[in-house]
Amino acid sequence: MQPSWPSDEVLTATSPGDMFIWMPKEHLYVLVYLVTVMHSMQGGYMDKAQKYTDKAFTQIEKLKIVDNKPILSVFHLMLLEHIIMCRLVMGNKCLALQEISQACALCKSHPRLLLTHRPQIHTLLGLYAMSMNCMEAAEAQFLAALRTSSERELWNFANLNLAIVYLRAKREPEFTALLERIDPETITSNSHSIRAAAYYVQGLQSFFQARYNEAKRFLRETLKMANAEDLNRLTSCSLVLLGHIFLSLGNSRESMNMVTPAMQLASKIPDVHVQLWASAILKDLYRMCADHSRENEAYTMHCNFSQMLLKDHFQASNMREHDLINWIEGAVPVVSGNPPSTSSAIL
Repeated sequence: MQPSWPSDEVLTATSPGDMFIWMPKEHLYVLVYLVTVMHSMQGGYMDKAQKYTDKAFTQIEKLKIVDNKPILSVFHLMLLEHIIMCRLVMGNKCLALQEISQACALCKSHPRLLLTHRPQIHTLLGLYAMSMNCMEAAEAQFLAALRTSSERELWNFANLNLAIVYLRAKREPEFTALLERIDPETITSNSHSIRAAAYYVQGLQSFFQARYNEAKRFLRETLKMANAEDLNRLTSCSLVLLGHIFLSLGNSRESMNMVTPAMQLASKIPDVHVQLWASAILKDLYRMCADHSRENEAYTMHCNFSQMLLKDHFQASNMREHDLINWIEGAVPVVSGNPPSTSSAIL
């Protein structure tokens, strides 16, 4: 046995000694898988995150048969929270939505979990709504997360995504009102990735305002921090945006130097949205170079990514679980049956 964090039965304990428990080695296996999933998701290794999520779910199901400890449900929910974000990056909105529904069902059957994880569920619904272009619902979900959480890092994460919602919706006054809370120079955070993401959002705003030199400065800060911490997704997003900026400035050579590694990294993650964006830029670059063979190749690639995302978008919008994006208060809704034990079972 080894020491670890407590189960949800003692989360409200007042004595520091009560917050320390001994964990059986069988539970430690799940904990190791969970930490691996967290690290893989942060670093941008989505396939590895999925692999260890499946291992963890299998172990949890075995343990629940013997003794269904409350801590297993906590592990289960935390695994779902991370794999859902991976699904959205990979362009699997249908799977993400099913797993959000599973998280809601888990909270429904363990009400104490809802007290501590409600803000996270609102945040996940906000990310899903963003991916579906439902910006009003995304805003409502992020605001609900901010209202129901007292955790600083979740506030930062929700505010950064809220800022992107306002940028995409061209709501400049709302973005300006939020600016002080997401300033990378003053943001209160112990997370390297949060600060790097704050620079990216600043760069995105400058790009939308055609202040390209300023945008490049912010994005280079993001790249410096992301490379130092092996944050592959932030690196690929920054590279492709820099590529877009250089294309806008008519500098095709520098644009190619940015977009090519962005595409390679996005394919490794895999991040379908960056691949879609990068393939569109590559198509334009090859046309400018009169390389028609590669232009057609990039065009075909772009069409394939676009069709894949559109098909998944259409399927997700027709699922009953899609209505979850309208839940911002009251009891947690459950709109699906019993969840599969592993992510592979869903597939």
